[in-house]
Amino acid sequence: MASPSSSAALSSVRLDVWIWAVRVFKTRSLATAACRAGHVRLNGERAKAAQAVRPGDEVRIRIAGFDRILIVKHLLVKRVGAPAAAAAVTDLTPAPLPREEAAIAPQRDRGTGRPTKRERRDLEKLRGR
Repeated sequence: MASPSSSAALSSVRLDVWIWAVRVFKTRSLATAACRAGHVRLNGERAKAAQAVRPGDEVRIRIAGFDRILIVKHLLVKRVGAPAAAAAVTDLTPAPLPREEAAIAPQRDRGTGRPTKRERRDLEKLRGR
């Protein structure tokens, strides 16, 4: 008899359950909230939490300003250990930029006080505002 978490008996799983089961979010309610906020896309379309996920689907999740791109390999209903979760997903997320290439934010020297009006305008012009 197959266990309820085996992918052989399942044809689809709720999106929020699968995201939680593969350890993208710590709780299922966080996964549901991310879907409601529009941070989760399924095959390029904005997805609801109850939408069905099938093997081969592409899931994009926006976390901390960056997209994680995941391909569904196996369906999971229950949260599993990290090795089993890694086996159920193909991660196509590009590597983050090295620190040297990331945009450098201008910083003021400690103890120089608040910026003057001219300095503030220069900072805003530099930031593109």
